[in-house]
Amino acid sequence: MNPQLTQIYLMPGMAANPSIFEHIDLPKNNYEIHWLEWQIPNKNETLRDYALRMCTFIKHDNVVLLGVSFGGVLVQEMSKYLNLKKLIVVSSVKSHHELPKRLKLLKVTKAYKFLPTQLMSNIDLLAKYAFGETIKKRVDLYKKYLSVNDKTYLDWAIKQMVCWSQEEAHPDAIYIHGDNDAVFPHSCVGNCIVIKGGTHIMIINKYKWFNENLPKLIEG
Repeated sequence: MNPQLTQIYLMPGMAANPSIFEHIDLPKNNYEIHWLEWQIPNKNETLRDYALRMCTFIKHDNVVLLGVSFGGVLVQEMSKYLNLKKLIVVSSVKSHHELPKRLKLLKVTKAYKFLPTQLMSNIDLLAKYAFGETIKKRVDLYKKYLSVNDKTYLDWAIKQMVCWSQEEAHPDAIYIHGDNDAVFPHSCVGNCIVIKGGTHIMIINKYKWFNENLPKLIEG
């Protein structure tokens, strides 16, 4: 293990496995990348307790922690218990105020308790929940990326996303958002790097931007 390398931990979005980062390729003489994976939550586990549990997978100090979508919410919670070099939040929200109306309504009505998560083995439905789009042509692609369809996990994850209570943006986070993000359309305001034409899955289809710019953001 080279102590001179900056350690980067990547957390995927809801229901996604870390292969969404397969094209993230940074100079190996400066950076070492680690993929984090969703764990099945324990019964009645809070987001705080889950974040603490996920922190046990961080094996270095002063790391870069990057999360996408709901993974971006999780890394903001994890950052409360870690010494970080940089916190990077992609395609996510800075606070509960940026949640779209449909998710706020789920919270108010508690309708998230009745979502048909048992049907999430249907990859098209899962893609709609996780990526905000239903794309028949890309079913094989989404089967590759969306593999966490355990009902316990999905019920928990949707509840935590809908009920997240953060009031303000994390003061030290770097927020990166696409101006064409259909899942979180209100997150380009304020302190945010906005990617023109970026959708909710820009970590996959705009990976070249990340490969070029992440080192500058990390060292800046």
